[in-house]
Amino acid sequence: MSFSKLVKPASAELIHLTVQRTERLSPHWMRVTLGGGEVDRFTPMGYDQWFRLFLPIGGEAGLDRVPAKANRMLGYLKFLRIPDGERPVMRNYTVRAYRPGGDDRGAEIDVDFVLHGSPTEGTAGPASRWAETCRPGEHVLIIDEGLTFNPARGRERVVLVGDETALPALSSICASLPATASGVVIAEVPSAEDALEFPRPDGIEVRWIIRPDAAVPGAAALEALRDLALPDHDFHAYIAGEQALASGGRKLLVGERGVDKGLVSFCGYWKVGAAQPASKAAREAAARPVG
Repeated sequence: MSFSKLVKPASAELIHLTVQRTERLSPHWMRVTLGGGEVDRFTPMGYDQWFRLFLPIGGEAGLDRVPAKANRMLGYLKFLRIPDGERPVMRNYTVRAYRPGGDDRGAEIDVDFVLHGSPTEGTAGPASRWAETCRPGEHVLIIDEGLTFNPARGRERVVLVGDETALPALSSICASLPATASGVVIAEVPSAEDALEFPRPDGIEVRWIIRPDAAVPGAAALEALRDLALPDHDFHAYIAGEQALASGGRKLLVGERGVDKGLVSFCGYWKVGAAQPASKAAREAAARPVG
């Protein structure tokens, strides 16, 4: 079988949004709700819709200098020419939930951030620190990137696997599946408090894996996938999170268990030991006290 790996968005233009509110969900999760601005230009697609997020770590003036196609090679090179200290931080995030506007409010987009380190001790990454310290009214930019989970590969039977960084995608995919869908979700998280329940069809079983202390992220989820009894009929497999989990899961399913590679979607969000470079402004922000 052959299906497109990605589903393109309706538009890939820069969209200006503002922070509406924040909510601490668990020890390692912070939800930031975005809206206002140009939110009406955003077209929700469900599933694991993701976007480039530009954070004003060096001040909001830097947002005005972000080029229109900063998610493409030439645009990204222009983005890098924004002076260090003013250049926003760019990261990839998933739409955890979208709510259309009503008579008394505009549309809203929930974005869930995995928290690492401590902003008060200067050990948090720039996006994590921003999520913990941002305030309503702050501006951000996004560029929609569409879907990695192509529903044409299957929606009725699924096997979804991920670490905590993929939990927003796993949750949103389940919310987008038909009520008749069946399958298994394997979700690895760093603590029991981070196992955030989410709506899903009755036929979807969730298997939470609490990562042992000092264990390599994703390793336990990969082992659980290895031991999983797969559906008897064709199913859509989706594996996301740490790079070794994503690529290892695909290799396991296709190379060892004979799953059609056209029915396996995978995406490496991050890699152990390969921190994303922070700008000078981000490093200086981390050194400033919070509050």
